[in-house]
Amino acid sequence: MKLEEAIKSNRFADEKHKALINLMYTSYWMKTHLSTALKQNGLTIEQFNVLRILKGKYPEQLCVKDIGTRMIEKSSNVPRIVDRLLVKKLVKRVPSTEDKRETMVSLTEKGMKHVAEANDVVNSVQDNIIGLSETDAVLLHELMEKMRRVD
Repeated sequence: MKLEEAIKSNRFADEKHKALINLMYTSYWMKTHLSTALKQNGLTIEQFNVLRILKGKYPEQLCVKDIGTRMIEKSSNVPRIVDRLLVKKLVKRVPSTEDKRETMVSLTEKGMKHVAEANDVVNSVQDNIIGLSETDAVLLHELMEKMRRVD
């Protein structure tokens, strides 16, 4: 569906404004699809992101602060997310041996299996709804990287 049809407007200040609105709309659209798919695994996108981060460091542990710096959604409440994953027995948490103020988090075996299953779901969504060729995906990635060079 064209952006103009989706938002029922064709008034944009210029093409940059239109591109920004399209990027925001598409981001929300993608997040909605991923949220729906991950819900069948009992996960939110933020919980999946924490599990994905921990899987990348497995079997090492990460402190909550380090997890937060790697999150896609920087405003996520990582301690609360970890608490919810702890209840589901997907992660374990222990005090740091170096700094008692820090909490170290790692995946459990159940967490490893769960993140693998969730990865399959995310890959399925990716394959089914992202209508881009590999070449187009590279171009899109490069354009988004170019946008963020301002930071």
